[in-house]
Amino acid sequence: VQLQASGGGLVQAGGSLRLSCAASGRSFGSMGWFRQAPGKGREFVATIRWSDSSTYYADSVKGRFTISRDNAENTVYLQMSSLKPEDTAVYYCAARPSAVLHTTRQSYNYWGQGTEVTVSS
Repeated sequence: VQLQASGGGLVQAGGSLRLSCAASGRSFGSMGWFRQAPGKGREFVATIRWSDSSTYYADSVKGRFTISRDNAENTVYLQMSSLKPEDTAVYYCAARPSAVLHTTRQSYNYWGQGTEVTVSS
């Protein structure tokens, strides 16, 4: 099983980035994005159910970030808009066999390697 995250980079405040997470090795019921800022714990960002694209977001990103999935590519995306300096973090994608949407780190069985996002003011 492999989750390959990509798409991070440096962007100015107010800008946009799209992160990708390509999954291989097995199918999943749901996938999510988490982030970890320097000196802080890993926090939930967004999650999506693979079967019907139901989604759930952290309050801090609601209305600015959009999670989506591409069945054909077996890839989950995180479109980030109106970025703020406080969005600066390493972003991780995660997956779990269950289709029940979860926001806790412990609920996810598989993790990607992380991609760094830096938002300058």
